[in-house]
Amino acid sequence: MTTDNRVSTNQPPPLVGHNTVLTDRALVDAVTRHASAEVVGELAGLGEVAGSEEAREHGLLANRYPPELAAYDRYGNRVDEVRFHPSWHWLMERAVGYGLQAAPWVSDERFAHVRRAAGFLAWSQTEPGHGCPISMTYAAVPALAADERIAKEWTPLLAARSYDFGVRPVADKAGALAGMGMTEKQGGSDVRANLTEARPTEVDGEHTLHGHKWFTSAPMNDLFLVLAQAPGGLSCFVLPRALPDGSRNRLSVVRLKDKLGNRSNASAEIELDGAWAQRLGDEGRGVRTIIEMVAATRLDCVLGSASLMRRAVAEASWHVAHRSAFGGLLADKPLMQNVIADLAVESEAATALAIRLASAVDRADDPAEGAHERALRRIALPLAKYWVCKRAPMMVAEALECLGGNGYVEESGMPLLYREAPLNSVWEGSGNVNALDVLRALSREPEVVNAWIVEVGRARGEDPRLDRAVDRVLEALADTSALEAGARRLAGAMAACLQGALLVQHAPAEVADAFCASRLGAEYGGTMGMLPRGTDLAALVERTTPTLAG
Repeated sequence: MTTDNRVSTNQPPPLVGHNTVLTDRALVDAVTRHASAEVVGELAGLGEVAGSEEAREHGLLANRYPPELAAYDRYGNRVDEVRFHPSWHWLMERAVGYGLQAAPWVSDERFAHVRRAAGFLAWSQTEPGHGCPISMTYAAVPALAADERIAKEWTPLLAARSYDFGVRPVADKAGALAGMGMTEKQGGSDVRANLTEARPTEVDGEHTLHGHKWFTSAPMNDLFLVLAQAPGGLSCFVLPRALPDGSRNRLSVVRLKDKLGNRSNASAEIELDGAWAQRLGDEGRGVRTIIEMVAATRLDCVLGSASLMRRAVAEASWHVAHRSAFGGLLADKPLMQNVIADLAVESEAATALAIRLASAVDRADDPAEGAHERALRRIALPLAKYWVCKRAPMMVAEALECLGGNGYVEESGMPLLYREAPLNSVWEGSGNVNALDVLRALSREPEVVNAWIVEVGRARGEDPRLDRAVDRVLEALADTSALEAGARRLAGAMAACLQGALLVQHAPAEVADAFCASRLGAEYGGTMGMLPRGTDLAALVERTTPTLAG
């Protein structure tokens, strides 16, 4: 007797054919709350493509066949080109086509940044690596506003929904993408230790740059915002890849980084040997000039981590809904329900806070609410960047474990999520940098404390556990004797209170109750699957598990 092994049994089907927007109830609720149901409907097409089998395959291929550096062409000319697999271009073309790079900055739509944030969160679930050039481009536009002439030249191309890959002058491009080169090997986050020199030319505002950049995001992009030492101090510069006459700028790609996370995107070390650049903003004020880019990128770090969380819990909940063990479906086992429910709560809290921050960008110029929204954005961005990005690796690891050995295999997509999960905690300032930035804001900008108090105060009296957590934060803020040593604890507590306030006000009761009981209670154990007795586990699992279209 022979056994027919052609058909697998007790293996979940691949998670394809779902809509990453419409089947994410937390995202739908957040977008409806901060924008409208119409915006959700307009994002449905993006979600359908993102959840398709085709998108999943392109995401796998873009990482299986990583970019390659071609320093020279066949004739020996230095070209410093980065060549990508066609799947990378497939992903980029659609991300740009959906306006996920910089379209909100030129839009008159009231909810442009919420729309873009939701689209970025839903689309990045296809593959996280190509989100880097998309995010860099989004973040570059507000920084370019420091120089009206430069902004007028570049912003329309950065916001265009045309993916136009290749090194060509700006006048020959239908669309452009931006990158960033801030850090150097001797300083890292301490950019004031930068050694790259900016030498003025005879033309006012124009310089040549000389030095080495340790991490340059997306070296194939059309322009870069870089920091360099001008005669008057550290300054910000706009460095194009191609010069107006069609020649290539004096930028050499030394090597591509062999990174922990995704393989699809290229990060590089570059040498600048007389590269032409234009100063952006005042000389000696480079950090202040580029700070708007940092703020926008931090928002995308939060969105990117929320996207990883959502993809992870979607895969985990889908797997246990179709996998049997020990006499029944895994999804029906109480302990597995507790784990999936806990993952769901973590994901929903991250999504709620991320979309709230995007709405602060939309409302920053509102005559009635703008002052509060700007102050909230100032304090909540480093809080969320610290907390959500710190939570992601632990959460993704737990989701991977739900798939057992299957989750340890590349084809499942989970190893990529696991490797990628620490990235956003490192990018745009590590955990310590963001926690210290929180202290800096609290000490120098008293309006941000008031903004946080007002925001969490909207849920005052709704849940005693949240009230007690807020009171503990206020007590900590009053004790200034050891704030720096406890900066991480303070940042985490303040971020969790923001999440709790949003969930208590807007999420289903079972979500808010589970969050407050586990994240704000003194008994919290710190790992997944420890929701207390009485939690409606089945409702939380049902809320997070994707469903197929049709």
